[in-house]
Amino acid sequence: MVEKAKKIWMDGKLVNWDEANVHILTHSLHYGMAVFEGIRCYRCDDGRSAVFRLKEHTDRLFDSAHIAQMEIPFSKDEINNAIIELLKANDLKECYIRPIAFLSYGSMGLFPKENPVKVAIAAWQWGAYLGEEGIKKGIRVKVSSFTRFHVNNMMTKAKITGHYVNSIMAKKEVVAMGYDEALLLDTDGYVSEGSGENIFMVKNSILKTTPLTSVLNGITRDSVMRIARDKGITVVEGRFTRDELYTADEAFFTGTAAEITPIREVDNRQIGKGRPGPITEAIQKIFFDIVLGREKKYQEWLTCL
Repeated sequence: MVEKAKKIWMDGKLVNWDEANVHILTHSLHYGMAVFEGIRCYRCDDGRSAVFRLKEHTDRLFDSAHIAQMEIPFSKDEINNAIIELLKANDLKECYIRPIAFLSYGSMGLFPKENPVKVAIAAWQWGAYLGEEGIKKGIRVKVSSFTRFHVNNMMTKAKITGHYVNSIMAKKEVVAMGYDEALLLDTDGYVSEGSGENIFMVKNSILKTTPLTSVLNGITRDSVMRIARDKGITVVEGRFTRDELYTADEAFFTGTAAEITPIREVDNRQIGKGRPGPITEAIQKIFFDIVLGREKKYQEWLTCL
């Protein structure tokens, strides 16, 4: 369950959590056309709180809105400032942040003639998405029977709410079978991504991730690629098959919610030694050092409150 905070930011105002409501005929509720972001704020070792890559998340929110032909009635700076204002109002030292822009009450039917675009931002305390044990020991993954959509079927570079029906179906399917997370293939049968994460595999010390075709341009994905290259690890963006993944030395998911979550098994095949490998652990350590303020090299990624 989501842990309540005091306030939610809605269209320029802070309102009480239980009063942050919308009309039942809100267009996005019926047709799935809304754009959103997932952002994390971490409590650093020095006691300060810092939002991880706030600018990049807000940029992607506006890119998603542009793709969806939605005009957000606030500037990027206003959204960034609103996020900071909300965290301070809720006295949240560490949390997950969810900005969403949606088509509000107005006309119904598939064509939203003049429905106003509304914006809300919520934040709440949220731990490891795939579990603390998953972060430490790795998770069990199953390839779903549901396929990630084609690039001309859905706009894959936009984080649109309706896209996630595909992810929900895949996740429900594999969890019912006893697995932790789903892996989806693209329409050509190659590995695409998890239900809400990008994927990396390691083979012969080379780090490989799926290219930005059918997958969202993950901000954690981008961070991992830079961290790895700065460590001298070869990073390749390229397609790979599920059986290539089976024979990987290491594999892991990345995402704002998932952070860096190792994969120990795919389709009942053990990955590597069945535990987080050395490259995964090294990248994971640097990532958490960054978000907790220990690593000075990437300070530009942190927006301190």
